[in-house]
Formats: sequence, C-alpha cells, structure tokens
Amino acid sequence: MSRAALSDRKDDVIMRVLMLGWEFPPFISGGLGTACFGLTRALDHLGTEVLFVLPRAVASPEGTHVQVLSPASAAARGGAWTLPGMFRHTQFRAVSAALQPYARPEEVDEADEAAGVPGGRMTPGGPRRRRVRRAATKAAVGGPASDPGGNYSGDLFAEIERYAALGCAIAAEETFDLIHAHDWMTFPAGAAAQVQTGKPLVVHVHSTEFDRSGMNVNQRIYDIERAGMHAATKVIAVSHLTRSIILRHYDVDPRKVEVVYNAIDDREDDGRPPLPPITRDEKIVLFLGRVTMQKGPEYFLAAAKRVLEVMDNVRFVMAGSGDMIRRMIELAAEMGIGHKVLFTGFLRGADVRRVYRMADLYVMPSVSEPFGLTPLEALSNDVPVLISKQSGVAEVLKHALKVDFWDVDEMANKIIAVLRHPPLHATLRDHGSFEVKRFSWLDSAANCIKVYQAALGAPVS
Repeated sequence: MSRAALSDRKDDVIMRVLMLGWEFPPFISGGLGTACFGLTRALDHLGTEVLFVLPRAVASPEGTHVQVLSPASAAARGGAWTLPGMFRHTQFRAVSAALQPYARPEEVDEADEAAGVPGGRMTPGGPRRRRVRRAATKAAVGGPASDPGGNYSGDLFAEIERYAALGCAIAAEETFDLIHAHDWMTFPAGAAAQVQTGKPLVVHVHSTEFDRSGMNVNQRIYDIERAGMHAATKVIAVSHLTRSIILRHYDVDPRKVEVVYNAIDDREDDGRPPLPPITRDEKIVLFLGRVTMQKGPEYFLAAAKRVLEVMDNVRFVMAGSGDMIRRMIELAAEMGIGHKVLFTGFLRGADVRRVYRMADLYVMPSVSEPFGLTPLEALSNDVPVLISKQSGVAEVLKHALKVDFWDVDEMANKIIAVLRHPPLHATLRDHGSFEVKRFSWLDSAANCIKVYQAALGAPVS
C-alpha cells in the first residue's frame, strides 16, 4: 500500500493498538522517545487508534514540543488525556511506575517526590512503601527485585514489575486489536497483557543487551528480552544488524522478525524559525548522544587527538551525559587535549538544534548501534556525517562517510579530509540533506501496519 493511499484513509480508524513504552517527549534520555513520538504521530495520521501507556511523567519546564501531564493531572481528566493539536486518534495513560534506566537512585526519589507518588525518599514511609510495592507486583515478571548493575537505577526491576501489573489492569478495561511493546522494560507488561486478553503481541526491539553491554550481558535483562521476543507474535527490529543479533543470540524464529527502519520528522512541519548563522574561526566536530560504552566516546577522543596533531583550529564538542562522562573528561585531560574538548552535558529542544547548526561535521563512533537517529538529525540540519559501520543507519545512508569504530586513524583521516576540503564538505552536506528527506515516519508507520496485519492474520496489501 502506498503512502498516498494510506494518507487518504487518515479519517478512518483501521485498528486500535495498546502501545506500551517508557519514554516520550519531553521526557527523553535517548532516541527511543524520539522514535516513539514520530511513529505514534504517523500511525495516528494513517488512522490507527493508539492508547499509549507511559510510566509516570513529571511536568518539566524544559519540555519540548509535547506536553505530557503527570498522573495526578491525568486523573483529574478521567485518567487519560489527549493532545488534540498533534494527535487525532491517540490517547495517553500514565501509570505510577518509574522506568528510568539511566537515572541515579536519588534522581528516582526526587521524581517520586515531584510526582506525588508514594515511595520517594522525601515521602513519609518511603522505603517501607517501596518494599510493599515490590511485594505486591513481583509476580508480573517473577523473581526478586534486585539491582541490575551497570547504568541502571537500583529499583528498576521493581518498577518494571509495577508497570507490568498496572499495564495489565489497563488492558483488562480497554478494547484493542493488538499490543505493541517498545523495548525490553515493557516486554513483561506486553506478555502479561497478551496472556490476559488473548490479543497478538508485537515487540519492538530498539536495542539489545548485547548493544548496551557488549558480551558482558546482564543475565536477568537478557532473560526478559528473550522471553518477550519468544512470547511475541511478531518482532520488529530497527535494522538488519539488530535482526541478526536477535536471530544469533536469542534463538527467535526468523519468520516472525521483521525490519522497520526509523525515520525523522519532516522539517517543513517544524514551525520554528531558522537559527542565525554562528560565526567562529575554529572548525567544530560534534559527538551527541549518551556517553556510554555503546556509543564509543573514547574512540571519538582518540581520533580527536590525532586530528589535533595536524590541525590546531578544531574544537571537539561532546554533548550528552552518561556513566562514562567523568572518565571522558579525565581522558581528554590525560591526552593533553582537554582545552580543545567541550563537554556540554545533556541537551534538549532548541539547544540540540543549535549545536547541530554550529557543527562542521557530526561523528557517531558507536560500538554497536541498532539504528542511530542522530545522523539523520544532523543531515536534516545540513551537517555532514561520519558514522561507524557497526550501526543500523549505515545500511541505508549512502551519502555519509563510514568507518569501523575501532579504526581511529581512519576516523581522524576522514575528519581531516572533511574539514580541509570544502568541496567534500559541501558534497556530503548537500547530498546528505537531500537523501534524508526520503526517511519518513509515514513509511515506517505503514510498514508497522503491515506487521500488525500479519500478526492479526489479515492479508497484507
């Protein structure tokens, strides 16, 4: 079915989907929130009715273009809310579970307090209430709630159990055709809702534990991922790279694993005036993303050192936060390039667009990247990109420089080539910004609908 044909049906609700996710603008810690927003809006446009279940959302003054209400605010509106200026067929529900995988424990407690959810450290009886909460909900995923280690907050498994139990309660009172669960933390909720309702389950794999942790996987997280994929009627992978990991490491039937690429919002719908040009003498090379092992920040700094050995008028910007940020600051100092590397911390909204517009080149040196939305964002802001070959987006981008993440000499050579040769920079920029226009969330949504139809046993057009 063509995108035009689907667009013509936008006034007809073609199916109703119970969607389970843990991240949505403006509460974003990575690309998952951006992907969920883009896909949901496109599904809504194509006539799919979505009930999106989210963990509690705390009102933030730093919100982007979507305002998500807190559970207390939602309750005042009957427990659900809509965003009529942006969605026509989509409702949102918030449940009191804190799925914050990259947050420190004190940040989780502060979010509890701000949301008015029992269990925060500033709430009377907070620790005791957390123990009661765990005991009441552990059956949703089984086993004791324990600290998964790594970059995850210590109470995360208890919150996954809580989200699963509360998500099931919503599933019991709603009418829908199928369940769509995003990322491993919602898989238990999706599997439980499938058992309860008998509806097909589609799980969407945006990242695997092998991407996040290499071969040092957390066994409990792996078990949750594997159980969710095996329970699912269909599995959506964001790239063939991710599909191959699913087949190799999770022993999933290849006949039920489909690839649906991510996309990017159309810039003509942006509605914001262009930023004025920023003048400077130095060239700027940008890294933007979570500063974690998966994203390869140490390879970025190693390449930066080699570039600075032959070019002095270059500034490297590392935008983002993560468990490796302190080590990266120390590493830059040890390399003697600390004065040439700017660490911005986590950016959102207009600041992200501004830092893209400042850059002469965007570099994504990911060790393992299931897809990678940031190169598309960079290209849409007229910034040429250099990406690792170990990324899903490398499968579909033609007008981008590509390098193995570990080959820092070649990475440095390509950075130097782009900065020193304006015709190369212009060619990559112009062709890349044109190429990125073919990545549409409407196409991704149309492919998701085909997966839905297959899961429902309906013929695919």
